[in-house]
Amino acid sequence: MSDQLLDAVKSKYGSVAESSLSTDHAGVKAVAEAFGYSAEELTSIPAAANMGLSCGNPTATAHLRPGEVVVDLGSGGGLDVFLAAKQVGPTGRAIGIDMTPAMIDRARANAASGGYTNVEFFLSTIDRIPLPDASVDCVISNCVLNLAPDKPAVFREIARVLKPGGRLAASDIALKTDLPPEISSSLAAYVGCIAGAIHIETYRNELLRAGFSNIAIVDSGADLNAYTKVENQSGCCSPAMDSATQTSCCTPAAPADAATLHADLSALLATYDVNAAAASVKVYALKPASACCCGPTCCSPTKA
Repeated sequence: MSDQLLDAVKSKYGSVAESSLSTDHAGVKAVAEAFGYSAEELTSIPAAANMGLSCGNPTATAHLRPGEVVVDLGSGGGLDVFLAAKQVGPTGRAIGIDMTPAMIDRARANAASGGYTNVEFFLSTIDRIPLPDASVDCVISNCVLNLAPDKPAVFREIARVLKPGGRLAASDIALKTDLPPEISSSLAAYVGCIAGAIHIETYRNELLRAGFSNIAIVDSGADLNAYTKVENQSGCCSPAMDSATQTSCCTPAAPADAATLHADLSALLATYDVNAAAASVKVYALKPASACCCGPTCCSPTKA
């Protein structure tokens, strides 16, 4: 099932990356602003870096400092990487990780057009981060961790690459209560950032198991219906607006029978109040500074 999920996510986000969605579209800008980005932040980076896919603004809570190394998991067009690059400055580095080739291409083109010299992008899944152990000061992510089929593996990887005392600052979708079966079993809802979300308490426990301490998971109170500000968008799916046929980005190019994904998700969200079960959350956690194994026992908060 995980391969099917990854293929569906790659197809969907590949379509978004190949679209003309950007901050220049009023709806895309409105989505970003609804989830915490200021107009000044959005105009300070390449417009094509923002495609209306955020559920928060992790750079606002990451407390980045000059000279730090920050990694964005699921970096898309580079929105948060470019904002982070400004904060860490020329002596720091901002690194993006994304599993979709078209997104990496778009991000690199944005970096070139913006003249960034302290950013780089790697093609990889986020459960196998291509960076050395203890090489990163801060890991950020924006509405992507919910898409990972094996979240414990992702949390372990984040702990591995963080330096002792390093931190995780993410925006994500998490559950306040169980989803209706029609949504939790829907592939369309999964690639739409809903069905893959886990309960807030499960989120906390898995971070503890990965060795994190000082964990805070806070409901931002943002209205998930903000995504509808982009025409025909449901969940975190955005239409490929430059397509001559106006094909939805939630309609994967293959297989052919997946062409109803967007329509199915739209119908589900029209029937159920997603805000009742899910929330946009701010996630913050620390890797203990003590030199221990960073496993679920010796690096638990009570022993750090």
